Amino acid sequence: MRLRISFSKHGKVRFTSHRDIARIWERALRRSELPVAYSEGFNPRPKLSFGLALSTGHESNGEYIDVDLDPARVDGLDVDGLAVLLTTHLPVGLTATGVVVGDRRMPSLQQAVTSCTWQIDVRDADPIMIQQSIDRLLERDEVMVTRERKGKEITDDLRPAVLSLAVGSPIENGVRLIAELGTQPRAARVSEVLSALDPPLAEDKVLRLHQWIQTDDGQRADPMTVSAASSAPLEVSA
Repeated sequence: MRLRISFSKHGKVRFTSHRDIARIWERALRRSELPVAYSEGFNPRPKLSFGLALSTGHESNGEYIDVDLDPARVDGLDVDGLAVLLTTHLPVGLTATGVVVGDRRMPSLQQAVTSCTWQIDVRDADPIMIQQSIDRLLERDEVMVTRERKGKEITDDLRPAVLSLAVGSPIENGVRLIAELGTQPRAARVSEVLSALDPPLAEDKVLRLHQWIQTDDGQRADPMTVSAASSAPLEVSA
């Protein structure tokens, strides 16, 4: 049996790394006494898998973790109350926002997520000038960037991953952008997109609004909806 848990990340905890967030979740699951399944071997580990890593310093409304449970110990599990229970064991700024039941046939979040929607605040910038810069970028056939991968510099075309980019609602002393950036075969970073604008911009506050999965019929769907749709029947107490 597999649970998919959605959670948010706000405030000072945004400066916590992806690896440390994983450790925090391991402790929270242990304290909540969930019947988490463990790997075999000399050093058993809880069977957890996360969605796409969030850059340190960014906030999010849409983070996800898949948790495998021991099927022999799930009788009487109160799925409806899990989000509240888990939040009590998480530090301030991390909030479990939902839990759905899926199964182990679901593709991993790393493989399944195809794009993310971002809210990007930029300070001391002119909205008209930014819109013109965005228009020029979207008109380009290629946006080449240099990345380091496994100790080597690799040149990639960023343009196919910029699915949408637009000026959103005004904010104090700045501009708010809304972007949908692709994640396959490699995720486009917010900083890379802003640097590709002419003139380049620097991010102030970044919030991941959503992660999206493409369904078999080509539609964009929330990971929690996909998980619930793929779930096998399970009797749990309300």
